[in-house]
Amino acid sequence: MATKLQEFNEYRSKMNEKLLSEDNLVLKRFFNLDTNAYQEGALPVKTKEMLGLIASMILRCDDCIKYHLINCHQQKVSKAELFEVFSIANLVGGSIVIPHTRRALEFWEELDEDRG
Repeated sequence: MATKLQEFNEYRSKMNEKLLSEDNLVLKRFFNLDTNAYQEGALPVKTKEMLGLIASMILRCDDCIKYHLINCHQQKVSKAELFEVFSIANLVGGSIVIPHTRRALEFWEELDEDRG
């Protein structure tokens, strides 16, 4: 049985491949810009991923939240750091962010289990 992580990654890969196969220059440039924005720079990748997670939570995009959680996990964000990210996202975004925070924590716990 596939885990939530596997399902998310498989679906994301399949659909990104379909989107990019149409050879739309604007979409390709947007995907490239997104990839390059999260590269090491004046801010470390770990910080950029935490900022991306906060923005995604405020915008209430569950796919984006999962994407940034995966990357934060790969960047070895600690549970204490994660909860500070959650606190800032809820402070800025308000109580409407709480359901997304619940799902984010559930997904993070699965990431920890997969790493186990």
